[in-house]
Amino acid sequence: MPDLDGRSALVTGGASGIGAACARALAGMGATVTIADVDAEAAESMAAEIGGRAWAVDLLDVAALETLHLETDVLVNNAGIQTVAPIPEFDPARFRAMQVLMVEAPFLLIRAALPHMYSQAFGRIVNVSSVHGLRASEFKVAYVTAKHALEGLSKVTALEGGSHGVTSNCVNPGYVRTPLVTKQIADQARSHGISEDEVLDKVLLTESAVKRLVEPEEVGSLVGWLASANAGMVTGASYSMDGGWSAR
Repeated sequence: MPDLDGRSALVTGGASGIGAACARALAGMGATVTIADVDAEAAESMAAEIGGRAWAVDLLDVAALETLHLETDVLVNNAGIQTVAPIPEFDPARFRAMQVLMVEAPFLLIRAALPHMYSQAFGRIVNVSSVHGLRASEFKVAYVTAKHALEGLSKVTALEGGSHGVTSNCVNPGYVRTPLVTKQIADQARSHGISEDEVLDKVLLTESAVKRLVEPEEVGSLVGWLASANAGMVTGASYSMDGGWSAR
């Protein structure tokens, strides 16, 4: 795989989970990676591990992103949160916050990164979506809405960026072995009226042909390929990594 020597990369939510796996993959390809995360200490730790940089940032503060200029060659929009609740019980403030973090913030970061990418006729934007960007599930109204919107943002970016050497794609994993998934098991159990032990088989993996969680490193590998020269003709796409869920 062609490497990213001399290139810079920015990964949001890069201090743990999928983001950390993406950061390690890109650093392993030679990129200098900036870890953007609300947890400053964790961002510093991950940056030190991979020889990168840390950017402590609260992406919910979108006003601060409106005048941002990013000189990055690769942008991975990964930061996300989850809430599991029926629509009548879903907190409106939480719904709005999830759209800000997973739609508006990626838009503003793309907006900030494109001028630099256009100027050098090279850019790679990878949006960490989800199988829930392609399919819906009960009790996840804010997350499903945000990921569907992210898919649209990614495709418009691909159309506008194509003549400038910039690609934009989504990766769409199923349930990944991360703290985000671990934390929602109790919520899933409560919403579905089952025990936490039953959540994995009866909820998380019921639609998957491959009955296991996705590993973060698998997602990181796909992100790394999409950032490489080999993926120069891949844009506006959504790459499923869901064990066959979306084949149904």
